[in-house]
Amino acid sequence: MRSNKLYLKYDCRYFRGDVPCKPHKMYGVHCVKNGKVCRYYDKVTTRILIIKLGAIGDVIRTTPLVRKLRKVYKKSEIWWLTLTPEVLPKEIDFVLPFNLQNVLVLEGVPFDIAINLDKDKEACALISRISAKVKKGFILKDGKCFPVNKAAEHKYLTGLFDDVSKDNRKSYQEEIFEICGLKFNGEEYLMPPVKDINWNLPENKIIVGLNTGCGGRWTSRLWPDRYWIDLAKRLKRKKYIPLLLGGEQEHEKNLKISRLSKAIYLGHYPLQEFISLVNQCDIVISGVTMGMHIAIGLNKKLVLLNNIFNRHEFELYGRGVIVEPDFECNCYYSPVCENNCMQYLSVNSVFSACEQLVKKRDKK
Repeated sequence: MRSNKLYLKYDCRYFRGDVPCKPHKMYGVHCVKNGKVCRYYDKVTTRILIIKLGAIGDVIRTTPLVRKLRKVYKKSEIWWLTLTPEVLPKEIDFVLPFNLQNVLVLEGVPFDIAINLDKDKEACALISRISAKVKKGFILKDGKCFPVNKAAEHKYLTGLFDDVSKDNRKSYQEEIFEICGLKFNGEEYLMPPVKDINWNLPENKIIVGLNTGCGGRWTSRLWPDRYWIDLAKRLKRKKYIPLLLGGEQEHEKNLKISRLSKAIYLGHYPLQEFISLVNQCDIVISGVTMGMHIAIGLNKKLVLLNNIFNRHEFELYGRGVIVEPDFECNCYYSPVCENNCMQYLSVNSVFSACEQLVKKRDKK
């Protein structure tokens, strides 16, 4: 009589439970057959959950954590819950869009480590409901965000008090690694595969991407249109190719800048196409935006226009220059700046920073 006993390897990285695993579909193997374990058996010893919902740029700049977790927990299985699954790399085992179905799934999965790096109530509430041997980051306590482990206290306090935030000398990556009990050693971003698109841009020319927007909420970060126009003209005089970048919100702005400066503007595109377009650039000039993080993730040289954030927060991996207004302003972490302090960030400063990066590029 045939035995009903199941010889299955539930702890294998490839095991799914509801459908055939990839090695079975490709090679016809079983977990155990004739007493022999499948040669593709890859035992998972640590199951890790990362909760980082948004925004897109914050999700992208959290990906260095995956590199470190893979190194420290060599047999780990990494899950990530997010609002923007399309920007996460293939190195993550399970990328889950944030919806009710996936919340229910996570509530039924036992994790060894659960990490919540968001302070939003929904993220904090969720990790409070997750089953995990160890929790790191932020939970919900008395209806408010609260650090679940001592290592999260520093990041927590910088979000509560401007003076503590201004005194901070740690990058975002250093802070989140610290929350996880890890040390940041320059681990780079991880990006999804870049689409291969022929953009028909000039060859053998230095292409400088001008990322002109900052979203509708944080208007304090906007650099005046007339400065972008002046900068584009100067770049053209140096025989560089200024390429305007932006989304739908920047469309009219970029049409205007292109018309008055003769900079190239190819339109706005969905995220994957936008990433491909940024990848055409040698240098990107940008405020603190999603486009900035995409440029960093693509290893582009970057001129970062900053006014309302702590400059030490940004990890540019030795490929960037931060320029700021020559004006002492009180708009720290403010969506709107009454002084419009970005007008005190000169075109000369930005152009000089760009030239500095070109010289650095030419020396290699």
